[in-house]
Amino acid sequence: MTKQSAKPVSSSVQTEVDAIFLYEKIAGAEEDPGIAAVFRNLAEIERGHAAKMIERLRREGLPATLPPPSWRARALDRIGKIFGYDYIIGVMMDTEKSISRAMVAQKEAGKIPLSGEEGNHVKILQSLLSTRQKVSGEQLSRIEGRHKTVGGNALRAAVLGANDGLVSNLSLVMGVAGATSGQSEILLAGSAGLLAGALSMALGEWISVKSSQELYERQMSLEMDEIIANPEGELKEIALIFMAKGIPEAQAHEMAREAMANKDQAHALLIKEELGINPEELKSSAWEAAITSFILFAIGAIIPLAPFFWGGGYTAILASAALSTLGLFLIGSAITLFTGKSIWYSGARQVVFGLMAAAVTFGIGKLIGVSIAG
Repeated sequence: MTKQSAKPVSSSVQTEVDAIFLYEKIAGAEEDPGIAAVFRNLAEIERGHAAKMIERLRREGLPATLPPPSWRARALDRIGKIFGYDYIIGVMMDTEKSISRAMVAQKEAGKIPLSGEEGNHVKILQSLLSTRQKVSGEQLSRIEGRHKTVGGNALRAAVLGANDGLVSNLSLVMGVAGATSGQSEILLAGSAGLLAGALSMALGEWISVKSSQELYERQMSLEMDEIIANPEGELKEIALIFMAKGIPEAQAHEMAREAMANKDQAHALLIKEELGINPEELKSSAWEAAITSFILFAIGAIIPLAPFFWGGGYTAILASAALSTLGLFLIGSAITLFTGKSIWYSGARQVVFGLMAAAVTFGIGKLIGVSIAG
């Protein structure tokens, strides 16, 4: 194995080390002993993977030791300490899915038969819960619910919201700056763009959350009506759900009868298994989502506009471009918390695309300005 071919293995070792670090941190913050034990088991599995990779590198005559956790892992840990580790669990699941897809693609490219174990990283929580830890179904639902509803989505939305504000208002400001050098015109257009964009984002988020809640509430209400109006039909549905999970038919019918003995329990089971609804999603505040979206968009949008509060002309344009470049790079760097890509690659990519959009609108503004002046 050459040094060049060893790079992907070394990168995988770093991924495993980061997973060990974060799973142990999540376990340490978990109040439920059963769930904490699951995350510690996950850390041990990742530690075994890392050890095998190090052994492989050493067999090839390359010096190899376990690296310390990366800056990305440490940053995620700090985020977990501030906002709660539920954010980090979703990021970990996204990472596990990416690794699983990469393994499948690699085997298919090499015409290596799939073993069915490629997705074990994604399935490992449920596997451990059912076979090793004897954790209750309630605890399993709790973990699965976190993955689906919380995860890294809120944090990702924060980063992308600020990015939308920055790129859209940078393009607007540069377009107006290209057409006119007047400071007041740029401030007016930029401020209007900030307010209009932030309000649009807030309204869109409010409608999205509220519509989802109303739809789920309607479906849940209809499911309860069906339980009351047609208990025999719902009993058969629950039995089929259990049978689909591999439970023998007689036992599935017995479990279904036990579930139907309590309408609330049957309702909770059906909305989760039949409708695929997580009740945790109904607890989201539409107003909180709207206000958060407004603030995050405004934070991004104020960056390219700020220099024009103190001056105008090309000095302010260059200052706006410089501040926006820094903001774009920081946002690109923050995105690597979710993607695991190189900070320089993600940051530079964000800068290039953002400045290209600004250059296009500046050029269009110049053309329009010349046309009007002529």
